[in-house]
Amino acid sequence: MANGDCITALGGWKGYRVCSWRHEPRGKQRWLVLDLEPDRQSDHRCSGCGEVVAAVHDRTVRRIRDLPVFDDPVELRVPRLRLACPRCGPRLEQLDWLEPHSRVTRRLAQSVARFCTVASVRHAAHWHGLNWKTAKAIDFRELERTLGPVDLEGVRLLAMDEFAIQKGHRYATVVVDAERKRVLWVGRGRSRAQVRPFFEQLGAQRCAQVRAVAMDMNSAYDLEVRLHCPNAEVVYDLFHVVAKYGREVIDRVRIDEAHRLRADQPARRVLKTSRWLLLRNRENVPAGKAVHLDELLAANRALLTVYLLKDDLKQLWRYRSRAWAGKAWRSWKRRALRSGLEPLRRFARRLEPYLPGILAHCRWPLGTNLVEGINNKIKVIKRVAYGFRDDSYFFLKIRAAFPGLG
Repeated sequence: MANGDCITALGGWKGYRVCSWRHEPRGKQRWLVLDLEPDRQSDHRCSGCGEVVAAVHDRTVRRIRDLPVFDDPVELRVPRLRLACPRCGPRLEQLDWLEPHSRVTRRLAQSVARFCTVASVRHAAHWHGLNWKTAKAIDFRELERTLGPVDLEGVRLLAMDEFAIQKGHRYATVVVDAERKRVLWVGRGRSRAQVRPFFEQLGAQRCAQVRAVAMDMNSAYDLEVRLHCPNAEVVYDLFHVVAKYGREVIDRVRIDEAHRLRADQPARRVLKTSRWLLLRNRENVPAGKAVHLDELLAANRALLTVYLLKDDLKQLWRYRSRAWAGKAWRSWKRRALRSGLEPLRRFARRLEPYLPGILAHCRWPLGTNLVEGINNKIKVIKRVAYGFRDDSYFFLKIRAAFPGLG
């Protein structure tokens, strides 16, 4: 087989054939430059209507990048035809292997997009010898094409949570279909006005079909759900309530006890260095620290009280009977108010208005643990990319990482 025939066989540029080829040195690389010409035996179709058109309005030679052949970068010199379509007027010829106005072939674009699923845009651009802006634009278009619009039909159970998008307390909100495990919407901010576009996109009819929404105790989320989804119950997540208990009760009591023991420096030092030990669940305490924890709780009654009540508070999410859960809450609240510890008493009074959302877990055993897992993956996506400048692109990457169960 002659060299030209071999290159043509490797090409696959439907409707065109190689008329000449050569190597050109450019810097430290040797480029393979292929001159293509329209195949006279092929039909030319209008990119507007898709009909075969014989008349050519004009042609312009374009430089198109393609996948390399072995180690040589490939550049195509393609005469792009504008057809004189009697229906659409002058329109570019429709090519299976090249998007209109694109300067890279579809297979090169697909290679870049596949590379971007496992590496950063910068690395994908370096590997393919492209500018990073070009690689990002390619991946953006490919994500838009493959993902398409979000299917919002049949959504019944939702989970909402926030994640840090930038330093300086800048957040975004992610909404997940809790049944199909897929991201439905991502938007910057966490206020009522900033999450409202999701419910407007969902529409009144689909909002009425939502039965439960899991969230943390964010009043903005709560109020928007109650406004737009009249048939939905708000379900407060265990993780966020227990984390709030750790910050407002265990931390506060530990600090107060450390101040009380100011004269006893060794004991005070033990309290000051025991924060993470007290915040851990008992089953997650390292074997070498278990004795230390037991000794600490045995020596300090206040810490023992708040530590035990933390475990009892978590039991509320294990009930499936609303009546039994309500009884357990009343018992927990009574013990908290009688403890004499003001941080604990204050937390119990503040938590009571959220009780309906806690008891709703009996009927809808949902949580934002799914969203927390998604948030961890989002952190990985950000770290791989060294951050994102374009929210739309970032949010498409998140959707692509969580397409759902089908």
